[in-house]
Amino acid sequence: MDHDGVDAVLFDLDGVITPTAEKHMQAWNRMFSAYFADRGIDPYSDEDYFRYIDGKPRVEGIASMLAARGIALPEGDDDDPADADTIHGLGMRKNVIFRELLDEGIEAYPGSVAYLDALDAAGIASCVVSSSKNATAVLEAAGLRDRFEVVVDGLVAAAEGIPGKPRPDTYLRGAELLGVPAARCVVIEDAVSGVQAGAAGGFARVVGVDRGAGREVLLDEGADLVVVDLSELIPGPTATGS
Repeated sequence: MDHDGVDAVLFDLDGVITPTAEKHMQAWNRMFSAYFADRGIDPYSDEDYFRYIDGKPRVEGIASMLAARGIALPEGDDDDPADADTIHGLGMRKNVIFRELLDEGIEAYPGSVAYLDALDAAGIASCVVSSSKNATAVLEAAGLRDRFEVVVDGLVAAAEGIPGKPRPDTYLRGAELLGVPAARCVVIEDAVSGVQAGAAGGFARVVGVDRGAGREVLLDEGADLVVVDLSELIPGPTATGS
């Protein structure tokens, strides 16, 4: 990818830098499969994850998934326990499962680390923009927390009242904190809602990473370029693709 005119790269985390999207998928699957089975309704599938949950703030994803099955629950509060029959309660239930999976360890994609190294060498800034409230824990588990001065995650969005993806606001906030105009930033995303957010924000480019959403889907939703590994974005002979 041509980095002329680019001063910063704004990364989604799960599925872009770390393979935590797989752990999130597992956690959602365990939680919703049990919840739906208890109620005798259509079973949960990975297709549901990509359609209703992937990339969205936790509460919005749960509400969207429940609505697809004709279920309406009270939203509840952030401090609802995991056994509460509320949207926040289901979110806590999922998070307990996710943190158990995270304790097993996480390793960043080698191609993503190589791309970060290339950006550092070129003097291009970077930050993480994630809907997850676990972003800091994931970065620490992967040994990457010190690579990012700026992290705009679900906790920051909630504290500052920033609308989540597919709105571009969290990415715009990341650019603002870096002190870089959106028009000189690249957004890198694997989720449809994240690609939509990047396309809506007036950024220099939106790069889709196909970890399962589908190349054509990401292009249709606003990606300018789709790769399967971030090493493909490194200029020169170190790139492994395109």
